[in-house]
Amino acid sequence: MELKPEERPKIDKEFEDVTEGEEIEGKERLKSKWARVEKVAGAPMRIKRIAQDIVSHFENRTSVLEGKGMIVCMSRRICVDLYNEIIKLKPEWHNADDEKGDIKVVMTGSASDPKEWQEHIRNRIRRKKIGDNFKDPKHELKLITVRDMFLTGYDAPSLHTMYLDKPIKGHTLMQAIARVNRVYPGKEGGLIVDYVGVGTELKKALMDYAASGGKGRPTFDQTKAVTLMQEKYEVVKDMFHGFDYEKFFELKPSERISFIPDTMEHILKEKGKKERFEREVTALLKAFSLAVPHDGAMKIKEEVGLFQAIKSAITKTTETGKENQQEKFDIALKQILSKAVISDRVIDIFEAAGIQKPELSIFSEGFLAEVKEMPQKNLAFEALKKLLNDEIRILSKRNIVQGKSFMDMLDKTIKNYTNRSIEAAQVIEELLELARKVREEKNRGKQQNMTEDEIAFYDTLGTSDSAVKVLGDETLRKIALELTQMIRNSVTIDWTQRESVQAEIRLKVKKILRKYGYPPDREKKATETVLK
Repeated sequence: MELKPEERPKIDKEFEDVTEGEEIEGKERLKSKWARVEKVAGAPMRIKRIAQDIVSHFENRTSVLEGKGMIVCMSRRICVDLYNEIIKLKPEWHNADDEKGDIKVVMTGSASDPKEWQEHIRNRIRRKKIGDNFKDPKHELKLITVRDMFLTGYDAPSLHTMYLDKPIKGHTLMQAIARVNRVYPGKEGGLIVDYVGVGTELKKALMDYAASGGKGRPTFDQTKAVTLMQEKYEVVKDMFHGFDYEKFFELKPSERISFIPDTMEHILKEKGKKERFEREVTALLKAFSLAVPHDGAMKIKEEVGLFQAIKSAITKTTETGKENQQEKFDIALKQILSKAVISDRVIDIFEAAGIQKPELSIFSEGFLAEVKEMPQKNLAFEALKKLLNDEIRILSKRNIVQGKSFMDMLDKTIKNYTNRSIEAAQVIEELLELARKVREEKNRGKQQNMTEDEIAFYDTLGTSDSAVKVLGDETLRKIALELTQMIRNSVTIDWTQRESVQAEIRLKVKKILRKYGYPPDREKKATETVLK
């Protein structure tokens, strides 16, 4: 702020003298003080400099972290003047239509306000609509300028940056800061850019927050995030010792996608390195999201993007059974990934390794042969393990017995490989053989002229050696067919919640088993497995 030397001591004294909660005389002095500070804060040269800073900062921040920003000003006049300066720098952000444009001023007003303010004065319904647009992560509205609107009781989770140019204190300050701290994928925390120096007031507010039972640490300085980011960056970088990952940036865009499998192979070939790499890259990405757009973050954004792409590819290729947990992360990683590094397409690891995309329902010999010839053996193991895991999980939903059998075989092979009792080439042979068995299992029903449900019940009854010995395959087949028909006729929509229906089905299963002479000592287990 530019202050005349003779005015400086007067304003400082008034800041100290005037406090909240005074009577009418105090309130009048408060109005007087604000009028003078507002005049200084709204000086044309200062507004111009702040506009330049906001445009530069916000563009850098959103280049690697999708989301929205809020500008908080001292008065409606400053809101309008700042908006005008910003659109001088970025005319394409302006649009008179409420539904369009990158930036809006949200404020109340009347017909008696200056003419140049009128386009920003809206009724309650129109203000609410702009608020809804701002909440929508996909809407083009990215930046709003306010004085009091939306500072309390308003949540826009994708809001990650607040430009604060208004003295605020106490509860109101904590409420304002809370606007940018709502949980959102890819946002480790919100960033406050402070133009008026609320540091002292923030310390007071935090003391009140802690004294009233507040938990956790609501704020910390961005430089700490930069320090942590640099530390994690060095750790991740060291994991590529002996491998020139920077070669990636010299390749043409069309060649970059095929470079990813080589980086993955480097991480996967060392025991335990995959988990360490995922953990450290996650920590790096969190710190990076807080540090942007600090110069330190912008210098390494392309390398961070590459590390993210490698981690994302490893996760997609190797993780199973964690879809819900990973979905949140995938969104976060996609946001942080610099568009300069790699397109935000999903990395198809088979395409990257030069393999045709598999027909998972078939596990054709052609596909299995291609996997066998992959030069990246550790990557081939991880990819094949994931495919089999996914297929066996699907199979288990239809056929508990066979699903468990295949999963036991897969677990045994994986444990042997993890313990390094067998080499990558041998484990791939074992996984390929298991893949063939899974494929044969999926065709077994057709060969025996039985549906998937019938074959599942047939396998359930056949787990007992004594039953097979006493009754034979053909009788077990008849029981399976009759069981399937009975259950189709007996189950109701809510049968899993109604014990009476379950009890009735148990009774009918037992009657059918006894009808065909199923071994009595195996009857109870068979009945429960049929119900499962």
